[in-house]
Amino acid sequence: MAVEEIGRLRTIAIVGQGGTGKTQLAEAMLFAAGATSRLGRPDDGSSSLDFEPEELNHHISINSAFHHLNWKKTEVIFADTPGYSAVLPETLTTLRAVDGVVMLVSPGADTKVESEKIWAAVNDLGLPRIAFVSRLDRERTSFAAALKDLEKVLGAKTVVLSIPIGDELGFKGVIDVLAMKALTYTDQSGEPKEEELSGDLKERAEAARNAVFEAIAETDDGLLEKYLDQGSIDEAEARTALHAAVLAGKVTPVFCGSGAKNIGVGPLLDAIVAMLPAPSERPAVKGTHPTKGEPEERKIDPAAPFAALVFKTAIDPFAGKLSFFRVLSGTARSDAPVLNASRESKERFGQLLRLEGKKQAPIGQAIAGEIVAVAKLKDTTTGDVLTDEKSPFQVENPLTRQSPVISFAIRPKTKGDEEKASAALQKLVEEDLALDMHRDPQTHEIILSGTGQMHIELTVEKLKRKFNVEVELQAPKVPYKEAIKGRAEAQGKYKRQSGGRGQYGDCWLKVEPLPRGTGFEFVDEIVGGAIPRNFIPSVEKGVRNTLAQGFLSGNQMVDVKVTVFDGSYHDVDSSDMAFQIAASIGIKAALEKAKPIILEPIVAIEVSCPDECMGDVIGDLNSRRGKVLGMDSKGNGQVIKAQVPMAEVLKYAPDLRSITSGRGSFEQHFSHYEEAPPMVADKIVKEAQAAKEAHAAAHA
Repeated sequence: MAVEEIGRLRTIAIVGQGGTGKTQLAEAMLFAAGATSRLGRPDDGSSSLDFEPEELNHHISINSAFHHLNWKKTEVIFADTPGYSAVLPETLTTLRAVDGVVMLVSPGADTKVESEKIWAAVNDLGLPRIAFVSRLDRERTSFAAALKDLEKVLGAKTVVLSIPIGDELGFKGVIDVLAMKALTYTDQSGEPKEEELSGDLKERAEAARNAVFEAIAETDDGLLEKYLDQGSIDEAEARTALHAAVLAGKVTPVFCGSGAKNIGVGPLLDAIVAMLPAPSERPAVKGTHPTKGEPEERKIDPAAPFAALVFKTAIDPFAGKLSFFRVLSGTARSDAPVLNASRESKERFGQLLRLEGKKQAPIGQAIAGEIVAVAKLKDTTTGDVLTDEKSPFQVENPLTRQSPVISFAIRPKTKGDEEKASAALQKLVEEDLALDMHRDPQTHEIILSGTGQMHIELTVEKLKRKFNVEVELQAPKVPYKEAIKGRAEAQGKYKRQSGGRGQYGDCWLKVEPLPRGTGFEFVDEIVGGAIPRNFIPSVEKGVRNTLAQGFLSGNQMVDVKVTVFDGSYHDVDSSDMAFQIAASIGIKAALEKAKPIILEPIVAIEVSCPDECMGDVIGDLNSRRGKVLGMDSKGNGQVIKAQVPMAEVLKYAPDLRSITSGRGSFEQHFSHYEEAPPMVADKIVKEAQAAKEAHAAAHA
């Protein structure tokens, strides 16, 4: 069905920490609206939203899945998002494509850090929201506890519009607080039996209704005056005021139910239509002209110039690339030319596709506010903005890659699969903004980085399933380097005679340290033809090759100046190779006298943590030989800035999670190299020597 009127469109995300029943609720919404003929269940693999093999194996949502339904003449496009920490970046990216959220709160477990992060992102984006207390049909659940978490932990200004009837296994329905009706459910059809309230249920409903009226009256001066004068508000007025208060982010309406038993799903759909915004009710999209740099705004209007944000990419080895985009303004049309304003390249849409879980349905056009997909765009990737060729536009705060927190070295199980693995991983990186992959120029390892070990392991599973490449995960090698602290001179002389033409090369070399980060410098001070000019490059090559292999540990020697200042040659026996060998002999002899040292990489790290964890985090960083540089307050927490040896934070993510009960996060990047302490350097040298001896023994 084509969306013909923007006011009859809602584009939302269903969000919340893992285990709150988001996918089951989404399946119930589809079933209640008649979009599916049976109630899908993630637990038995019948869900239309959890369909990737990794999701079925682990029984969790890993990717955002999209579907749509029609409820009371309104088209609702929704995203069912993941909630576990390892895949949370997928959810945070999806939030950029919606106009409102339904936040699920678990009544049987404490609110976790994932919910706090999602709630913070929703606040940052200014998204209107509804809360839904799910899974009330299970044992050890409490609506009151969930409500308390919403208010105390997340800081929500709640208005309760739905109260449970019965609890745990006896949960059978909900009270519609505004309508003052009891809705009881006897089967899973989603059709309730409507009854008048009496007794205790009526008292609870009246108390909740009065609290709702008070809360919404406080959001509107005119309504507050009327409420104080008359002591009540009309239901119609209350619903209008609620819509305005939700759009302004002043209140969070709370509903409850059970996706598995299809209880309370109809009232939730009513609320999505009545309280969450149409795209046209959201602020204009801010941005700039991509070439002029002038600020611009795009009204969310089907008649405005076309612009769309590509917020997700899926790559299938057989079907190719699928680009998911939110139409920011204007109208997208199949087979139409567009401009990739982010890359200044022209594209052409093929068939536009409406997303229906694991299936797609072809459509002719999509208006502002819709989420659709298109296949096989040649240059476009996640984060790009597509626009009308005559009206280019770039969004403010474009999507960027997440900072990875843990890295592993990837080793293909099959010899010779390195290039195949690298190419396949590059495609997965294009899908996932939280993944990073590169080849370390010093260790030559393929390094895969992500949000956590589970994230990396899921990527490895995808690599095998999609591209038939099996790999092993290993801790990455730390890219140590070597340098010198002193100056020295030495002769390198190579002379060999074996009957015929011999080999002769002789050079004097001087070595001295350079400032950290300078690299390598070679100076020719030969005068009087002591070494012919055509052999000077041979000396430099011999020096460079030797420095690349290091002197102490097999790691590259850097920040050194080498000067060739004297030598001798033989008219017949001197050769390129002879001078390369002579230079190698000479540089080794000079380095031995020049106080060689081990350099270790230092990373700059910023750790965000709650106030009460600050002391433990600083103590842990100190134990890792870290230097704390300062602290800044941020919200209810602290940001600790430090420098730490890379070797000490290779597996920092799980340790920080343990120290902060999952509430800490960090970002890091390479800073500089420093001399390693003697104890650390001795260990590195001994390990390198042992590895060298083992290698020699294996090839003897």
